Amino acid sequence: MPILKLETDVPIPEGRRAGLLSSLSRVVAETTRKPERYVMVTLSPASTIMSGGEGGSAFVDIRSIGGLDDPANRLLSRNVCQLLKDSLGIPPERTYLNFTDISAGHWGWNGDTFG
Repeated sequence: MPILKLETDVPIPEGRRAGLLSSLSRVVAETTRKPERYVMVTLSPASTIMSGGEGGSAFVDIRSIGGLDDPANRLLSRNVCQLLKDSLGIPPERTYLNFTDISAGHWGWNGDTFG
């Protein structure tokens, strides 16, 4: 049930997308202590301006039922920023992350909710 939504203005070649998505999925599963079979990662191209300029930035939205708290969020921020820097060249200071803990009754899956 954790989802990581990545929006970036950095073009990602088709051959590198699967590896990036897989790496992000592992980071989310390990940090939130959720089975990876429930993790979803999405990637969307975006037009952005950050700090008054274009180029090389990312917005990461992470939502989960549990598994998100101050220590986990700090670890996710550090690890996701490092991964985006290493794989896409996006400096950590050009990445914003948003963390949302959602109640089980507000998350649907498989024709029902987790609540």
